[in-house]
Amino acid sequence: MLSTPIAEDPMAVFLYALKSPESKRQYPKRFKMFLDFLGFGGVLQEQVNKFRRNAKGNPEWIQNSLIQFISYQNDRAKRGEISISTIQNYYRATKLFCEMNDIVLGWKKIARGMGRVRKSANDRAPTFEEIQHLIEYPDRRIKSIVYTMVSSGIRTGAWDYLQ
Repeated sequence: MLSTPIAEDPMAVFLYALKSPESKRQYPKRFKMFLDFLGFGGVLQEQVNKFRRNAKGNPEWIQNSLIQFISYQNDRAKRGEISISTIQNYYRATKLFCEMNDIVLGWKKIARGMGRVRKSANDRAPTFEEIQHLIEYPDRRIKSIVYTMVSSGIRTGAWDYLQ
């Protein structure tokens, strides 16, 4: 059986699990936020190696540190600096790294402290009065745009993808 270099590099193992190019771009940044919180200096590769060594030797310390990190992020969310869903992104990136590098932690215990994220959007259909008010605008193009959006249910961002 051949030994592959990917098994020796914790960051390569982490990136191996990511399929989407956007995830490959975002997850390392999110995980780095946790590593910076822990006080690991240096570039990302050095931080990852230090983290893996410490986590293998003392998983309880990593678990407690992750709980502290989530508590810190919860405080930031209460102050309005970040949204609650951002905390979940940090958690997912850290959890994936640990799982891919065989670092076993009590994930249920850690996740208990995270705030609940609303699964549905906070939007609604416009009222008849709101539609009337929009149509009164003097530009003729607005009327067709409003009628198209109201009748089809598309959102503002969907116009970029219409052909």
